[in-house]
Amino acid sequence: MTETSRPLSARNRLILAVDTSTIDEARRIIDELSDYVGVFKIGLQMLMSEGPQVLKVFQDKDLKVFFDGKFLDIPNTVAMATEAVARVGVDMLTVHASGGKKMMEASVKAARSGAAAVGKQEPIILGVTVLTSLNKAELNDELRVPGSVSDQVLHLAKLCQSSGLTGIVASPEEVSQIRAVVGAGIALVTPGVRPKWAATNDQSRIMTPADAIKSGADYLVIGRPITAASDPRDAAKRILEEMEQGVAAAL
Repeated sequence: MTETSRPLSARNRLILAVDTSTIDEARRIIDELSDYVGVFKIGLQMLMSEGPQVLKVFQDKDLKVFFDGKFLDIPNTVAMATEAVARVGVDMLTVHASGGKKMMEASVKAARSGAAAVGKQEPIILGVTVLTSLNKAELNDELRVPGSVSDQVLHLAKLCQSSGLTGIVASPEEVSQIRAVVGAGIALVTPGVRPKWAATNDQSRIMTPADAIKSGADYLVIGRPITAASDPRDAAKRILEEMEQGVAAAL
């Protein structure tokens, strides 16, 4: 894998979900946790509350930004949105793999041209496979997708790779299977990670930080176990220690 897709330290592999609505709160999180977090994930809650300028709050501190927009639309619309985000200069962004190959290929091309136009590094484009909040019954009965969750995840993971995406988002339960299928040249980003001492909240397919790393995840996305903790810095340090255990076990 490249250095970008396979970071070395636990800190650089930890993505913090910044699920807040104000720039002031984002600044507080940065001040409190930037020593322990390698990438900060900004989603629709923050974007809709404060607008694109919130990204600059992180960039001004020379922090890596993951824009979690989860684009899903016709290829042209997703391409234009991806190019706009790439011009802003983020390190990662997401598209839904269920949008199909043409949509993902358009996103890859647009990210490359958008970043090149302003002299920025091309972002890692991550394909979202099956949301970690979904279980087999919901996948089969509500979405009318037959088979197991892992079957659908693996199918979409292969589609992501063939479409030229440089990363895949999937729950830790499927990480080892995905790695076996796609090889070492693509970044695997894993939400649904919960230390044993934290609440599961609305996640259905979860794993501890150490086990997720051992299974082959490159990056772990963690939010509430850190941000909602009584001592967020201590929670982050404990999670990094668990991640280091996973790194050591995987060597």
